[in-house]
Amino acid sequence: MAHRFILFSLYTFSLTLITLPAVSQSQEPIKIITNNWTSQIVLSQITGDIFKRMGFEIDYIPSSTSNQWGALAHGTADLQIEVWEGTMSEQFNRLVSAGSIIDAGSHQATTREDWWYPEYVEALCPGLPNWQALKACASIFNRPGSDGKGVYFAGPWEKPDEARIRALEMDFQVRILEKGDDLWIELKKAYAAQKPIILFNWTPNWVESRYAGTFVEFPKYSLACETDPSWGINKNFLYDCGNPKEGWLKKAAAISFKKNYPCAYETLKNISLDKPQIALLSALVDIDQMSYQAAAEQWVNSNSLLLESWIPQGCMK
Repeated sequence: MAHRFILFSLYTFSLTLITLPAVSQSQEPIKIITNNWTSQIVLSQITGDIFKRMGFEIDYIPSSTSNQWGALAHGTADLQIEVWEGTMSEQFNRLVSAGSIIDAGSHQATTREDWWYPEYVEALCPGLPNWQALKACASIFNRPGSDGKGVYFAGPWEKPDEARIRALEMDFQVRILEKGDDLWIELKKAYAAQKPIILFNWTPNWVESRYAGTFVEFPKYSLACETDPSWGINKNFLYDCGNPKEGWLKKAAAISFKKNYPCAYETLKNISLDKPQIALLSALVDIDQMSYQAAAEQWVNSNSLLLESWIPQGCMK
C-alpha cells in the first residue's frame, strides 16, 4: 500500500510540474512598448495578437526609445520587440549586463541605420558613398536657413549625429523632423526635383524597394568609437565612425516578465522575422496605407502556421 501511495504521489507531483507554467501565469495585461516607427508598431501588434490567442490581455505602452529603458528596468512595461543595434546597443547592453533587463534573443534580420542618399546624388557629388566625398560637397545639400551648410534630415530619435559631424569636422547641420514619416515626405520632394538630399534611413525598410540609394560609408564602426576618444580619426572626440553594417535586431524583456508570464516569455524568444518580412510589414502601412492593426491582422492571418510554431506546446488556452 505504501508503495502504491508513493507511486501515486510521484505521478500527481509530475502532473503538477507539467501544468505549473499554465496556472502560474499572471492575470495582469502584458504591457508591450510601442515606439514611433512603422515596423516596430506593427510587429508589436502582431506580438499582442499572438499573446491574445494564448489567452492574455494586452496593453500597448507608447514610449520614446530613451524612456523605454526605465520602463523595462522598473517593470512598468514588459517587452520591446524591435531593438536596433545601431542606435540602442549602448543602453541595451548596459542594462542586460547589470541584470536589469533580459536579452530575449535576436530576429533573423540584420540591420543597418545610417546616413543615406538617393542614387542620382552620386552624379552631383563624385566620390560617394565615401564620407570624405560627402564632406567635400556639403554645400550642395544646403537648405533655406542653413547658412550654406549641408542639411542632414533626421527623425525624432536620439542619435549622435551632432557628435559625428563634430568629430569628422563636416560642414553639416542636423534638421530633426517631427515624425519619422516626414523623412519620406522630404525624400519624395527631393526625388521629384532630383535635388541633392541626405537623410536618415534604415534597413529592413520599405524604402529600399521603391527608391534606389546607398548608405554613406563612414569609418568602420567599433565599440571603442563610442567609448574611447583616442580611437579613430579624431583623437579628441567620440563618434568618428559609422553605425554597424550588419547589426543585430533583438527583443528586450523586463526581469518580471519571465517570472510572471513564462509561456509568453518562451514565445517571445521564439518570435523571429527576416528582412523581407519586416520590409513587408512597413510597406503594408507606409505604401498600402493600411492601419497598424489591419496590417498586423493581415500578416497574422497569412502566417498562422509560423505563429503556431512560435508558441510552445501546452501554452495555448
